[in-house]
Amino acid sequence: MQLALFDFDHTITRCDSYSRFLRRVATPEQRAQAWWRIGPWLLAYRLKLISAARIRRRVTAQVFSGRHAAEIGQMASAYAREQLPEMVRPEMLEQIQWHQAQGHTVVVVSGSLDLYLQHWCERLGLQLICNRLEVQDSRLTGRYAEGDCGPRKVALIRKRYDLGTYQRIHAYGDSSEDKPMLALAHERWYRGKCLS
Repeated sequence: MQLALFDFDHTITRCDSYSRFLRRVATPEQRAQAWWRIGPWLLAYRLKLISAARIRRRVTAQVFSGRHAAEIGQMASAYAREQLPEMVRPEMLEQIQWHQAQGHTVVVVSGSLDLYLQHWCERLGLQLICNRLEVQDSRLTGRYAEGDCGPRKVALIRKRYDLGTYQRIHAYGDSSEDKPMLALAHERWYRGKCLS
C-alpha cells in the first residue's frame, strides 16, 4: 500500500487557483476596495514580512464575509468545471493517473478551498484535505471552519491516515508550507525535482 500527497496550487497547477477564484467571486465593490484593504498586506507577503497563512486569512475574510453560501457554491462549481482544467499541468495529471493506476491512495493537500477543489477531486477520484469556509445561517462568515490547514498539513494528514501502514509515501510540493509534508515522504518532489 502506497500514499501519494499532492499540493495543488503551483504544484498540480501552473498558477494560483485560489487568487483567481477570489477575483472571480469578488463583488465590484470589493474589487474597488481591494487595493486599499489588501494591497499593503499583499506587498508585505511578497516582501516575506507576513506568511501565506496571514494573507490567506485576510483576503478570505474580505471576499467571503456575509456572502450567500449557495451562491458562492454555484460559482465554485462552475469554476471547477470551466477554469481548473486549463490551469492543470499535463505532466502532473499524468503523475496522478500513474499513482492511481498503481493502486496508490492519492490525496490533494491544499490551503485552497473545498468549494471548488471538492468538485475537481471527485471527478478524478482523488481524496482531499483542504480549507473549508464556515457557514452560519446560510451565509459565509469569512473564517475557516476548522482553521487554516496550510500550516497544519502534516497534522491533518496524520489525523486521517495511519502513515505506518504505507510501504512508501510520495509527496509533491512547491512552497515552504509543503516542506513538512515532504519530510513525511520516502520520495519527495519539490518544484518538479526529486529530492530523494
